[in-house]
Formats: sequence, structure tokens, C-alpha cells
Amino acid sequence: MTEYKKMETDKIDIKSLYLPELEREITGMGEKAFRAKQIYQWMHEKLITDFERMDNLPKSLRERLADRFVLTALTPAQILTSQIDGTKKFLFRLSDGNVIESVWMQYHHGNSVCISSQVGCRMGCRFCASTLDGLVRNLTASEMLDQIYQIQILTGERVSNVVIMGSGEPMDNYDNVVRFLRLISGTPGLHISQRSITVSTCGIVPGILRLAEEDLQVTLALSLHAPNDEIRRTLMPIARRYALPDVLRACRTYFERTGRRLTFEYSLVRGVNDNLEEARALVRLLAGMHGHVNLIPVNPIKERDYRQSGQKEIHAFLHYLETHGINATVRREMGRDINGACGQLRRSYREEPVSGPHPEEKEVERI
Repeated sequence: MTEYKKMETDKIDIKSLYLPELEREITGMGEKAFRAKQIYQWMHEKLITDFERMDNLPKSLRERLADRFVLTALTPAQILTSQIDGTKKFLFRLSDGNVIESVWMQYHHGNSVCISSQVGCRMGCRFCASTLDGLVRNLTASEMLDQIYQIQILTGERVSNVVIMGSGEPMDNYDNVVRFLRLISGTPGLHISQRSITVSTCGIVPGILRLAEEDLQVTLALSLHAPNDEIRRTLMPIARRYALPDVLRACRTYFERTGRRLTFEYSLVRGVNDNLEEARALVRLLAGMHGHVNLIPVNPIKERDYRQSGQKEIHAFLHYLETHGINATVRREMGRDINGACGQLRRSYREEPVSGPHPEEKEVERI
């Protein structure tokens, strides 16, 4: 039970505590247990980020809380709004000065938020900007939660779907991610249905198998991106460690334990993995798997020479999958005009030559 200690302080990260843990902390301070539930509701239902604003607590208790705990609150540094589809991309500043990004998307079935699980990433996927500078550190559960909380505050909208598909590899920050999943879906709190939460992984087999035993109902999305290990290794260094047969075996185990249909993410890269030969191989690979293929026209980044497949190739690939019994769709591109791909906004923000506070920090757009 040490995951909620923040790295830069000995204060306890109160927003990462489960309610029973918070009750133990509060009663250990000589207070009544009901105070813990009051504090929990302030943080996870009313989304308050300042102990002083918890006005049904005695002032003396608020002062003691500030001395003992840190209450995580992300600071919006930049907010971009797509003129194409209304998607909003948020750049949040952490207490240690690092920045992370989150994306808010509107769909007919509700509002979705894509959050980051790490500052940077060490997986090295060649089509992703998140990996270009490597991994800085893991995010705490509270830092993942507050991406959603701040977006609800800033937009005034309820978040109904969450995908952990931003910067970082969730299985590389396993304990904090599982803590986040239980907190975001718990009561009291936002109580977002676990069936409306997706965890994406590039294929870390031990993490998939552990998650299968957590008694959670979240959707597992595998970043597949190739129908065989030969191509996959050129796109994703992690494929050198975990071969596709082992990854898919773990995915089958996840389905058997949870009953949750899998999602297979497949970024289409022109001339690399987008022709009918790869489509045929993909059909063979996924035969008998209980899942859905999400075809993603790759979002080019300037540091790589990968290019997006043409519309003709995309539709031919989709048609082949559909006519051979594979449930597939092409992901709708969102936020293309606002550095929509993972890691792009953070990287461009960090590269801008500025002195003093970043210009966008002076007056952040309030929605």
C-alpha cells in the first residue's frame, strides 16, 4: 500500500487513496470515520482541489490535512480546439513541471476522454511521437484521475467513456493504472462504468495476464499494427520480446476470464502493412478471436518517414477483412488540425523557444 506516496514529497497523495485507506488515515489522526467519506466526496464527486474549500470540515482539520496530505490538481497549460470536429486537446502541467496531454472527443454515445498514463514512453513504437524522448516517469493514480476531473470542470460536460490510450504504456505503470481503474469506476466518485473504459497495451504479456485476474470489466485493446512478427518488429520494438503467438494467447486468456470482447488496433502505414497480402495474413491470425479490428490511418509525425495509406488502400483492406468474417471499422480521424496524435502536442510545446512562463499559460481558454 505504498503506491500513493508521491515521489517529490513525503506527504501522502490523498486523491490516490481508496476510501477504506482514507478512513484508516483519518481515524489515525483521531477523527471520526465519516470525515473520510466527506473528504472523498469533495475530491471525487465535487472535484474540489483545495482543502480550504471543503467547508463542512472544521478549519483545524483542513489545516491538518494540508500538513499531512498533498491534493493533486493539474494545471491547464494549453487547450486547443479542432475547427474540424470540435475535439479538444488539453496540455496539463504537473506539480513537478512536466506536461502531459489528454483529448476530449464528442460522440453520439457520449463524451470520451483519452488520458495519458506516463510522462513520455519507453516502448519506442516508430509511428508514435510519445516515445521520441523516452520515459520520464509514471503518473500516479491521482494524476490520471485529475485529467478527467479537470476536463469535466473546463468543459462543463460529463465524461462517460475513458480510454487509456494517450502517452505511455499502461502495463508499464500497472499498479497505478489498476488503482486508477478502481477509483474512477467506484462509488462514491464519478462511477464511470468499467465497460466504458478501455485499456490499451502494445502487448506486454505479463500485464495482460495480471489484468485478466483483477476482476475488472474493462475492454482490452491490443496495439497490433501488423499480421506477423517480421513486420511488427520493424514498427514496435516490444515485439522482439513478446512474440505474437504469446501475445494472442494472453488475449484469449483475458477474454476467457472476463468475457470482454477484444479490440485490435491496426495503424495503416503506406507500403508497410496496408496491402491485401497483409490483410490475408491478418484474417488468418485473428481466426477464432473474439474481437474487433480498429483500422487507424496513421497520423504522420515529422520525425519519421511513415505516411498514411491512401483511401483506396484503406477501403480495400477493410473490405477484405469484412468479407472474410472479421469485424472491422476505420477509426474516425479526430483532432487532426490540433496535433491529434499521441505525444505531438506535448513535443511541439516543449520545442517552442520561450523564456519565462509559456505564453499559453497566461490566459488558458475556459470553455
